[in-house]
Amino acid sequence: MAAPHRGNTGYSTYFVTAATFHKHCLLQSDRMANLLIEVTFAYRHQQKYLLHEFVVMPDHIHLLLTPTLTLERAVQLIKGGFSFRAKRELGFGGEIWEKSYYDRRVRDWREYCAFRHYIYQNPTRRGLVESAELFPFGSAKEGFVLDAVPPRLKPSVVGA
Repeated sequence: MAAPHRGNTGYSTYFVTAATFHKHCLLQSDRMANLLIEVTFAYRHQQKYLLHEFVVMPDHIHLLLTPTLTLERAVQLIKGGFSFRAKRELGFGGEIWEKSYYDRRVRDWREYCAFRHYIYQNPTRRGLVESAELFPFGSAKEGFVLDAVPPRLKPSVVGA
């Protein structure tokens, strides 16, 4: 499915990390990880944010996203939407997320590339796979349709 048209929103791009409750490995099953990806992409398709990169780890998620509303609302939709569906569809009965999340505004192309590299390499650093492209729950794996790098973050000089 092709991505909806998204022009330059003028909004800031963020690196976001949301951890599971008490860092329990709640996202390690295929069902939980795939449901979180499904929820994340559902709100992306509703144009609540632009999704540039992501990885779902057993106890946290990393995202590179550009909210079209507020960052708080984007994270609330992902965490709340996933919690609701995990409880309804998978019968999960406990707390899923820590109340807070970590965010860092991406200031330039260099930072964008560093955060993308961090996201890609997270599964290999944790010993889950030997190569980032082999991890099924992240954007390093081929097949995910993501939003382009925001134009304001692209290098202005070729080779920069």
